[in-house]
Amino acid sequence: MPTVTFVDETLAGARSDGWELEIFEERLRLDELIRRRIYQEVAEHNARPAGDFRGLVRPAGGPSAPRRVEWEAQYERALEAFQRNGFVVLVGDRQVTELDHEVELSARTEVTFLKLVPLVGG
Repeated sequence: MPTVTFVDETLAGARSDGWELEIFEERLRLDELIRRRIYQEVAEHNARPAGDFRGLVRPAGGPSAPRRVEWEAQYERALEAFQRNGFVVLVGDRQVTELDHEVELSARTEVTFLKLVPLVGG
């Protein structure tokens, strides 16, 4: 069973500590991989008694609102962000550019979400 490590990075070089998720399939479409990440991070946020949301995309209203986050809304926000180049996804060292692209997962696959920051004035 593959274990996927999700890591967030920024163009400025900041890198989050990775967190792992067991995936039962060895091949999965990118949109499904994103859905599973979003579902897990929202479930963990909603289970905590308090605190800011820390995830791939911010919920409507910013990181501190609302207290309870809906995973479906977060998933839609993540897909929109991907499609407008808000972040790039690397599986291992290869960029995946299409949501319907099927990725191969192995025992220790690292999936990096490189968050892109828009340039000032453009």
